[in-house]
Amino acid sequence: MQKKQNKYQGKELSFLLPYLISFASGVLMGVTVAPIGAWFLAWIALAPLWVLVVTSSKSKKQSFPFLPSFLWGMAYHGIALSWIMGIHPMTWLGVPWWPSLAIALFCWGFISALGGILLSIWAAVMLRLGEQKSWLRVLIGTAVWCGLESLWSAGPLWWSSLAYTQSPHNLVIVHLGQLSGPNAVTAAIVVVNGLIAEGWTNRRDTENAERIFSVSRQLLPFGNAKSEQVGEPAQRTGFSAPLWFVNKYLATAAGLLITLHLIGFILYSRPVAQLPEAALKVGIVQGNIPNRLLRSSEGFRRAEENYTNGYIALANQGVDAVLTAEGALPVFQRNLMATTLVAAVKEKGVVAWIGAFGETGRSYTISLFTFNNRGEIVSRYDKAKLVPLGEYIPFEGIIGGIVQRLSPLDAHQVAGAANQVFDTPFGRAIASICYESAFPEQFRYQAAAGGQFILSSSNDAHYSPSMPFQHHAQDIMRAIETDRWSARATNTGYSAFVDPHGRTLWISGYNTYETHAETIYRRQTKTLYVRWGDWLTPLLLISSGGLWLFQKR
Repeated sequence: MQKKQNKYQGKELSFLLPYLISFASGVLMGVTVAPIGAWFLAWIALAPLWVLVVTSSKSKKQSFPFLPSFLWGMAYHGIALSWIMGIHPMTWLGVPWWPSLAIALFCWGFISALGGILLSIWAAVMLRLGEQKSWLRVLIGTAVWCGLESLWSAGPLWWSSLAYTQSPHNLVIVHLGQLSGPNAVTAAIVVVNGLIAEGWTNRRDTENAERIFSVSRQLLPFGNAKSEQVGEPAQRTGFSAPLWFVNKYLATAAGLLITLHLIGFILYSRPVAQLPEAALKVGIVQGNIPNRLLRSSEGFRRAEENYTNGYIALANQGVDAVLTAEGALPVFQRNLMATTLVAAVKEKGVVAWIGAFGETGRSYTISLFTFNNRGEIVSRYDKAKLVPLGEYIPFEGIIGGIVQRLSPLDAHQVAGAANQVFDTPFGRAIASICYESAFPEQFRYQAAAGGQFILSSSNDAHYSPSMPFQHHAQDIMRAIETDRWSARATNTGYSAFVDPHGRTLWISGYNTYETHAETIYRRQTKTLYVRWGDWLTPLLLISSGGLWLFQKR
């Protein structure tokens, strides 16, 4: 009876083991980003899932590992994006406590499930490669992963690329983004994990080869004669082919990891030119106004007071311009001219970039306005990437009429054009408002169009502290990819200045009122990524697809 029970428990454990391994490895990938930041785990956390999928593809008895791969994606994206729950409670928006919790859970669960579905698609492709050579599986697996990330980033919901697991701690490898954007870093992580996994899955073939090698040596008449004469056990001397077979995948993974970091180090070590005529002293005001107050008259009064006082203090320090947070003054463009902040700009004569609401017919945009030294609006950038549900209604053409009837508002938020440029009195800038930091193509386009420095304006006040730190990590990647200095102003933190190598020159506290000035430099360089975009992903897809067809024939 005891034997049967142990046998049953053993079967149950073997059944659950793939799910536990997949979920645990997804958790390991999830803790690579803030708040934990164990970035080094990214180089091994995918390998267990890879082994599981490849083992299933080689065994006719095992079914498609949909659930394990789905669990891996859910665990990684769910943990990395757990800050989404920070939007609850939304009582300050008039949403009751329980519906607010339901909305937050739905948003968190939906984005995590989407990540799980994409992982399942990747696993389905890998499942069909069971009879392919290991090196071809690594190539195709890397290409498909990068292709899926590119597909996801082309939509409205995007944040947790594998590449951002390395920012801001491993700046050397993040510099691969200068070659082909974040997918160059993603490809590096996937290929190293794939090589480790292939080395593990081929261990049985290695053991068989080891046994054949030992038998063949014993059959040779001179193989172990000396050892047998002195009564010692047979020992191999010289080069061992099976030993090389055991280690070749791990050796390749280690060699590639070192080589990629050396390439990144070469890019990281290049000096950054700091020409005096390109210098620009920028001040940042972090107003620290809780979102729950912004909709009230008291909140507007505090925002106007904090940003005006911060502007005046920075102007007295001799800055060239002042940058404020997203929605620093929660008013429409037509009311901006009557604010004390614009009056201070007219008095001090220092350029200001002010976050407020633009107007487009009956709709409005989240915008960043450039005020020249006379207090006149000379340029405007409208946020192009809006947060689904939070800032716009998906499929508005279908359900927009229903929403309009239910809404008491006469206006709704719309996105700005995707091909905007942002000209300032100091030359063309690369502008980004909040969520856009996750979309490298927005930055690449503006850099290619002549953007000389980055102005990032954001408001992360309604999320947990890990979100603004991840947001800062995204901005670091964009600065490296475009080879630009970056000034980042937020409402409650983290505001920062970043150089083209991703080094943080200054970062603010969290939930604090702060002002700070730093000198940045305008640059007109163009990295390979700015010139050519993400050329690596199409190259991987085309080459791996062609080799797969060749092998199949």
